[in-house]
Amino acid sequence: MREDLLYYIWRNNKLQSKQLLTTDNEILEIKDSGMLNQFSGPDFFNAKVCIDGQLWAGNVEMHIKSSDWYAHHHETDSNYHNVILHVVWDDDIAVFRKDGSKIPTLELKKYVPSQLLDRYRSLLDNSKSNFINCEHNFAEIDTFLVNNWLDRLYFERLEQKSSLINNLLHKTNNDWEGVLFILLMKNFGTKVNGDLFLERASKLDFSIIRKTSSNPEQLESLLFGHLGLLQHTNNTDAYYLRLKKEYRYLAHKYELSPVLEKPNFFGLRPINFPTIRLSQLTNLYAQQQNLFAVIMELNELQDIYAIFQSTASVYWETHFTFGKISKKSKKRLSKNFIDLLIINTIVPLKFCYAKYLGKDCNDDLYELISKVKSEQNTIIKGFQNLGSKTKSALESQSKIQLYTEYCSKNKCLQCALGVNLLNRNT
Repeated sequence: MREDLLYYIWRNNKLQSKQLLTTDNEILEIKDSGMLNQFSGPDFFNAKVCIDGQLWAGNVEMHIKSSDWYAHHHETDSNYHNVILHVVWDDDIAVFRKDGSKIPTLELKKYVPSQLLDRYRSLLDNSKSNFINCEHNFAEIDTFLVNNWLDRLYFERLEQKSSLINNLLHKTNNDWEGVLFILLMKNFGTKVNGDLFLERASKLDFSIIRKTSSNPEQLESLLFGHLGLLQHTNNTDAYYLRLKKEYRYLAHKYELSPVLEKPNFFGLRPINFPTIRLSQLTNLYAQQQNLFAVIMELNELQDIYAIFQSTASVYWETHFTFGKISKKSKKRLSKNFIDLLIINTIVPLKFCYAKYLGKDCNDDLYELISKVKSEQNTIIKGFQNLGSKTKSALESQSKIQLYTEYCSKNKCLQCALGVNLLNRNT
């Protein structure tokens, strides 16, 4: 038994008897189940119940066992003094308020249909062996319901991504150009080095980027040095030495913080090496002034692709690392990589900026992300094995949100699909 099932039963009135009694055999009528509390305090606010003809308005607290009231020290917490009803699965002890009055208790196990419990157990019994709990029933769920839920999950995912953006805006005093740079650094770092790139970019005042962006080699030296890529003592490569000398000057001039960790090259394809990605980002800023303002004006996918047609500098046409010559090739940002930038940086930033301006751009973002190619990963392959094809980034992001925030956490009762399956014939 889990408390989320108790919440579900209470909110959706899944009690099989219309004649409810408290554990003291008082007649109980539920007038209003109240509003679920997502924060600290009682589980449901502003509920209304009638106990032996007396109408009560207040809060409802839920536990698996009544004794959890004392295990959680609610008896000493003033937030729980106005609880009008204690809803539990198993009533193992009487519970009293601070003033000594007994709190009426409803024991749910007497009133819950066995069929509902069987369906719930069948979902959770699959949690260790299956990709998702409902995979055997996934194909049975109405397509309209699935699509509607996935659309909601996409914007839920955008809201989650907004948290990082809002934190960065606070730290940069609402410097949107600076926040764009930090987010791009994170994404150019890929999954392997993204967190390190984010941390280092957050310690680099964007005004320095503005001052150096007109000189690509100077900006490249700044980014390479700030990410710890210019610390070799025995490298005799002429380009390396030039960048290192320039960074020494910039680090002193701008009092840059020392590097404590270096980027990881292990396991990366050469095109994703930090050296290549930082050089591509350097030339993006060298080519585009006021990049944030430019991006905010673009709503067509092809226009965004055109803006991000950036290559690594000439030196990197014949190198992936310093001093080691490779076959000559243009190191241009691929369409797939730009798609990831659109998914993880551009669309979330557009979403936040529209909210900042008090505008609603959800329809435009929906249309834009629907045109971006789907990501390919184990989660998307898992849904594909269930017969659910993923055609766009809108769908892939929604399914990633579904899996990571609901399926993998066994939050079936907070998922529209899980609730649909549980409601059948109950």
